[in-house]
Amino acid sequence: MCAVTAFPNVEEFAAATGRHLGLSDWIPITQDLVDRYASLVGDEQWIHTDPERAAEGPYGGTVAHGYLTLSLLSAMTDGILTIGGTRHILNVGLDSVRFQRPVRVGRRVRAGATLLTARQLPSGCLFGLRMEVEVEGEPGVACVAETRSLAVPWQ
Repeated sequence: MCAVTAFPNVEEFAAATGRHLGLSDWIPITQDLVDRYASLVGDEQWIHTDPERAAEGPYGGTVAHGYLTLSLLSAMTDGILTIGGTRHILNVGLDSVRFQRPVRVGRRVRAGATLLTARQLPSGCLFGLRMEVEVEGEPGVACVAETRSLAVPWQ
């Protein structure tokens, strides 16, 4: 289990701008997870859901949807950092997303986060993270996303 970087308040969090904040725990990408996601979003292409056919395909097996990988960023972020004095963190958008390699079923993924920006607004601390998703045992990254979130204070 990776250690969560805990900031006592948004001021100390904002002071970490430019710093790598840590790594999430590994998340297994199982066929069941991919199948449930495919059913939920209505994207049941064979490359994701048919292991026999996908074995003959370009990746030698099924792969996770790119958007499934992207959807795991919230859980990964929660495993990387906490900010004291905040009620919750809202996802407010993405500045960029790139899927750079497939995530094959049966692998595990985790993300690293770097704090790009942080500024105080009346509604909370708006911040940007660069999230890099890696696949265990494979070089490079599978997904790079710049996320925007709002840390909402207790009031």
